[in-house]
Amino acid sequence: MKKLILKSALYFFLILILLEVLVRIFHLGKDTPARFVDEHEVEKWVPNQNGFSVTGNRRQNFSEYNINNSGYNSYREFNPTKNKIEVALVGDSFIEGFHQDYYNSIGKKIENKLPNIEVYEYGYAGYDFADQLHLVHSYKEQFQLIDHIVLGIKFSNDLDRGAYNVVYSRLALESPKNRLLKKSRLLVYCKSIGILDPPQELIYRFISLFKSKQKFTTKSDEEISRIKKEKEKQYLTNFESLISTYGYDKERYTLLLDSRITSPVFLSYLEKNNFNYIDFADTFEATNRPTTLIYDRHWNNYGRELIARAITEYLSKKEFQIPKP
Repeated sequence: MKKLILKSALYFFLILILLEVLVRIFHLGKDTPARFVDEHEVEKWVPNQNGFSVTGNRRQNFSEYNINNSGYNSYREFNPTKNKIEVALVGDSFIEGFHQDYYNSIGKKIENKLPNIEVYEYGYAGYDFADQLHLVHSYKEQFQLIDHIVLGIKFSNDLDRGAYNVVYSRLALESPKNRLLKKSRLLVYCKSIGILDPPQELIYRFISLFKSKQKFTTKSDEEISRIKKEKEKQYLTNFESLISTYGYDKERYTLLLDSRITSPVFLSYLEKNNFNYIDFADTFEATNRPTTLIYDRHWNNYGRELIARAITEYLSKKEFQIPKP
């Protein structure tokens, strides 16, 4: 019996080694770059990293990323000057673009259409509006040299707070324990395709048995409507608080949004107070082709092409004249 157990343990170990090798050979596990908080309390990726972002259990999406000196995924470095025309795209994972090869990003697509400008992509997964304005304010000397800044915003989840603070829950991913676990590509792969979800759910259920049971009640339509209005009011208050804290240059700043998922109250506020915004809703509605990945809500290559087109059309109408090539 003892011999059987020892042999089984040995075979199990060898199988794990084999699987680890296969995952590395076929590059099934994603390379997750390291993150940090800089001296300005801006969270970003550790500069000068590169690797591959992998999604799905059959490499449904496989793309290369490149973290530049500034700590963002881009094919170019950010060196704004008064002698060039530069545009900054600031936002979350949709701007970050890990689902697309870094040399075929939204910024690169815009540059292909407007060859005489440089596009700097300050994208980082999880950035909300507070993160974005804090970034622009923290590096104001650099951003003052940039001719125009496009800020991606989703009203439903980018205005949860009216003041900036470092999100330490994301930084917990850089703990020594997590760094050690990420050294196993097999473990990273299993996590990404959900194999580890059932055991985790079992643990959560076990823990919940020792907590007080909460009673869930069905909310009426009136209650749901009231909660929605309160949230909209709070989000609008948070927006006003942030632009009051950091300032907002209405001539150089433009919001990028989808009016299909944006509160009419917020849209009305923007128009009433002369905030410029790029609405790509009609562009997406006008096509029958898929604009997002089949397993993810992030834009696919065609969706990114439409976003680049919408931004390009907007920039072409701005007062700063983009020189002809």
